[in-house]
Amino acid sequence: MVYDLLVVGAGPYGLSIASHAAAAGLNLRVFGRPMASWRDNMPRGMFLKSEPWASNLSDPAGQWRLDVYCDKHGLTARHATPIPVEAFAEYGLWFARNAVPEVDERTVTRVAAGSGGFTAVTEDGEEVQARTVALAVGVMPFVEVPQALRGLHPALVTHSSHHSDLDRFRDKDVTVIGGGQAALETAALLAEQGTRVRVLARAEQLRWNDVPPPWERPWYQSARSPHSGLGPGWRNWFYAERPNLFRRLPEPTRARIATTALGPAGAWWVRDRVEGVVELLPGHEVTAASAVPGGVRLDTASRAGALRSLETEHVIAATGFRPRCDRLGLLSPELRGTLAALPDGSPQVGRSFESSYPGLFLAGLVTASGFGPAMRFVQGASFTASTLVRGVRRRLGAMPVGGIVPAPVDSSRSESPSPVHR
Repeated sequence: MVYDLLVVGAGPYGLSIASHAAAAGLNLRVFGRPMASWRDNMPRGMFLKSEPWASNLSDPAGQWRLDVYCDKHGLTARHATPIPVEAFAEYGLWFARNAVPEVDERTVTRVAAGSGGFTAVTEDGEEVQARTVALAVGVMPFVEVPQALRGLHPALVTHSSHHSDLDRFRDKDVTVIGGGQAALETAALLAEQGTRVRVLARAEQLRWNDVPPPWERPWYQSARSPHSGLGPGWRNWFYAERPNLFRRLPEPTRARIATTALGPAGAWWVRDRVEGVVELLPGHEVTAASAVPGGVRLDTASRAGALRSLETEHVIAATGFRPRCDRLGLLSPELRGTLAALPDGSPQVGRSFESSYPGLFLAGLVTASGFGPAMRFVQGASFTASTLVRGVRRRLGAMPVGGIVPAPVDSSRSESPSPVHR
């Protein structure tokens, strides 16, 4: 059988795409362990930073929202009340059971292009044929660790996304690198279990998000600073609500915003758990790291050039993710090599999230330089799912008899640097 669409990935984006595709009548197959990174790569005790009302997976009828799940399970989904990550993961599983065709939990290890579309190979060797593919692989392929820490053994250095719990660090000495939510909440959880922990960050001063304004407020306050799924303010509203207009911005502007908007900051509700509790070392960058008896030696430098060294038993790099074409390792080298890339290394995508290779669609973090910061959050799943599935339907309709995919567009011309793209 040749499927219309193969969805690779079963996180918020993959499940949302699958729900919209099924409702559109597409013959599809979905692969991936539902909500895997939320279940396996976030320590117990973490909370969702986004507002509950901005954390819905997307089905066309809007039946399977987070607030509906919470109401059915005796949980609270209220503005300015963070949702536990465990509860959000369970919500995703509930969504998968109700809004998505059966999910095949096997891992897809390779996707290659062929004359009839694409061939995907599963972990146990089965080959699956599809006319189009939607990659919704989340963030894990794009883990970023500072250069100075690369090459050290995983017993000494890990990324923050490598932990489903932090019990192994009880009564140890741990240094967390980074100034964002992952770093600060990880440090708080470590301190609360008895770990000696410090946070080392490049920024001269840590940033904290403010308590969000009340949902109900005078009209003039809402007019000055509207609510949005990415936080209050017109700029955040634009990123959250108008990704289709965001991609019409000049390419350098999009790249700058994707890199700098909504930069590293801790949630308001974690601040008291860190300040005065965790040793904070802002304004320090790791310049070198080496294994020493009992752990790791870190050499750091401040912006003023002051040097400092410290020793720790383990380093957790909460240093984010860098979505690049060359990290899409499940694509065959031949297919990966055809992808046109933006200057930051992320793949170019057209108006329907289609890559420069016809029939290959991308979703999630990897599209943030094209459609804006919302693609880094669950907030972007609804726009992505509806837009991408419309693009898949157009692509299927454009295929000639026999289903042969047209040759890819010349990558040098697939996206012009002008303000308005195809």
